[in-house]
Amino acid sequence: MKSKITGGETALLFVGKVLNQYEVKYYRCLETGFIQTEEPYWLNEAYSSAITKLDIGLASRNELLRDMVIPVINKYYNTAGKFLDYAGGYGLFTRLMRDKGYNFYHTDVYCQNLFAEYFDLTDLPDFTKFELLTAFEVFEHLPNPLVELEKISAYSDNILFSTVLQPKQPLNSFNDWWYFIPETGQHVALYTEKSLAYLANKFGYNFYTDGMGVHLFTKKQLRSNPFLNRKDPLLIRKMKKWIKKYDSCKQGKNESLLGTDFQFIKSKIS
Repeated sequence: MKSKITGGETALLFVGKVLNQYEVKYYRCLETGFIQTEEPYWLNEAYSSAITKLDIGLASRNELLRDMVIPVINKYYNTAGKFLDYAGGYGLFTRLMRDKGYNFYHTDVYCQNLFAEYFDLTDLPDFTKFELLTAFEVFEHLPNPLVELEKISAYSDNILFSTVLQPKQPLNSFNDWWYFIPETGQHVALYTEKSLAYLANKFGYNFYTDGMGVHLFTKKQLRSNPFLNRKDPLLIRKMKKWIKKYDSCKQGKNESLLGTDFQFIKSKIS
């Protein structure tokens, strides 16, 4: 199977059961380390519900991302511009950003816009360009990243997105990394920093990353990595906590139930 990033060779990584019924092959790109599934014939079933039952971190993640995005916009982009949240689910992030005064719009072909009605891409003229496009927890869902990125890049010269990078340890089964999430069947593209750098270069973007889960493709040449700014170390700490959300995470005097709830729901749908 050819790599969907480079078009080069891949090697079979392992075979695992997706949606608790399909034996699916996972391949690694020999040049970049990018992991892809075989052609995902199960996606119609996987998206019978646009928001998976296991995405219990949706609300807290959007709050965290809002607090991360605002300083980036304030420092590097035109705060009076239009912004687009791509594949934005129920529109919660768009609503949170509009509440803070940023002119965000929403688009998602698979999910109803509940929180940002009247502030949808369909409410704007065709070919509207945006100061910045956000795409949180989207890239890992893309069966053809090159095709989708070409579509996304038409909206903006700046793409701020999240997808968790592969860990350093070997990945030989689902047990080696929680982000495979085979129970949902939706994560079909899993990235290394090298694979994202390859994509950025191919589409003419500069690439910045926090090295874990948040990344920026931008036509601007920034003076420094916006995620590693020493003035904002709290943002990096908060992102690391979210990526490790299935471990214990203190919320005041009580321990977050996010991790235990995730495992409980996982046992119910397994």
